[in-house]
Amino acid sequence: MFTSPSQILCTIFGIKIYFYGVIMALAISIGVLVSDFIAYKYYDFKKETIIDLAPYLIVFGILGARFYYCALNSDFYLRFPTEILAIRHGGISIHGAIIGGIVGLLIFAKRRNLDYKKLLDVTAVGLPLAQAIGRWGNFFNSEAFGGPCNLPWKLYIAPQYRPIPFQEVQFFHPTFLYESMLDFILFIFLFYLAKKNFIKKDGNLALIYLILYSIIRIFVESLRIDSVKYVFGFPVAIFVSICIIILSTILLMFRKGGRYEIK
Repeated sequence: MFTSPSQILCTIFGIKIYFYGVIMALAISIGVLVSDFIAYKYYDFKKETIIDLAPYLIVFGILGARFYYCALNSDFYLRFPTEILAIRHGGISIHGAIIGGIVGLLIFAKRRNLDYKKLLDVTAVGLPLAQAIGRWGNFFNSEAFGGPCNLPWKLYIAPQYRPIPFQEVQFFHPTFLYESMLDFILFIFLFYLAKKNFIKKDGNLALIYLILYSIIRIFVESLRIDSVKYVFGFPVAIFVSICIIILSTILLMFRKGGRYEIK
């Protein structure tokens, strides 16, 4: 059984330090360092190229994650526009972060005159590792959990964090753990492909990441009960993931034939 100990790690000079923030910082740092190693070792980039790229990924990733979340909850943020900047109140989305991160990467590649397809591949390998670590921030925040569960690995959620229809339920699926484990497996798989140079065409590894992560997200979202937005009774994240799978698969198939090489 899992039980979140607290949201707060410690207090320094009256300032509360949250587990979530510390874990996210750790996740980003490890993901960047691993991607930088891969870039230098297997993609002939100079050392610290990905470290230099990191501020672009972080800034644009946060902006994208916040804008995407606010767009999904436009009714609330149109009524309370000042809350758009209140990111400490929560509200970011991984799909928005990916979109924003890609924009930041393209800008960086243009400024440095680097191959953006190789950069996409390199960051795609380190990203699921960062996601695997970052999901543990949800554990300490008592969020991103699934429906009622009585399995040995069930997650206890305190009453104040339970959705209204589940106030009498104590234990839930630890979907944060499911995604963390699957993200780590995805990282191992992509790292193996990069190390062995199985994917010959630059950019295809990033497409493989998008397809496989979207499959993971569909599985996890099908279990969660706290999704932000629903369409026809299904989480919008599932629809977005399906679209990503379709588009990425089409690109992958077309590029494999060599007739639609993306320049």
